Amino acid sequence: MKKIHPSAIIASTVQLADNVDIGPYCVIEGNVTIGAGTRLGPFVHIQGNTTIGERCTVHAGASIGGLPQDLKFRGEKTYLKIGDDNDIREYVTMNLATGEGETTLVGNHNLLMAYAHVAHNCLIGDHCVIANSVALAGHIVVEDYAILGGMVGVHQFSKVGRHTIIGGCSKITKDIIPYVMADGHPAAPSGINRVGLKRRGFSDESIAQLDAAYKLLFRSGLNVSDAVREIGKLDKSDEVSHILEFIKNSSRGIAKES
Repeated sequence: MKKIHPSAIIASTVQLADNVDIGPYCVIEGNVTIGAGTRLGPFVHIQGNTTIGERCTVHAGASIGGLPQDLKFRGEKTYLKIGDDNDIREYVTMNLATGEGETTLVGNHNLLMAYAHVAHNCLIGDHCVIANSVALAGHIVVEDYAILGGMVGVHQFSKVGRHTIIGGCSKITKDIIPYVMADGHPAAPSGINRVGLKRRGFSDESIAQLDAAYKLLFRSGLNVSDAVREIGKLDKSDEVSHILEFIKNSSRGIAKES
């Protein structure tokens, strides 16, 4: 059964599933769809071609589905799609994409803390933690299980690999390969995210293979191309293969140890 506060303003174009809970003074307009069990706190504004999945919680003052902050945007029809079981804290902002038919995409089971910003055309995976005041510029990719500390800034078109942890207040200007710790201005990797990987059930053998690949990439004196060639000769785990694929598809180049 829907629970909608009488002060909420909801357009006739909005589609609400069962068991949604809409708090005081929310404004929902445009082609918005909200899935079952999702709860909106007070003063939430949702607009545009926005889909929010099931069992999400959107806290006070969040602004979801606003126009992209992009000078290239010309009013084309674009989308924002948010998956299931996301916790979107106070005053988070998420924008529609730029480019006809394009989508800003947020996966499942993510925590976006207060004042985080997700700009146009970002792709966020599953089980990520985007801490307070993180600013994701346009076309950012954040892979599964990444953790970005408070006030991290990410340059447009950069990628953050899966199972990484980024120190607070870092500035990301190059792609951060998967499974590492990184920090600094600009952010640079400083080793495998060993503690995080152990907590998530990675075997000692998988971590050792990642560590060997990391040392070839950053501590062998080889350039990236030669290091990738040497890593290719190893008995590779799926995780090491993912690093090689990540490097292959990097458009901005990867961040290196400082």
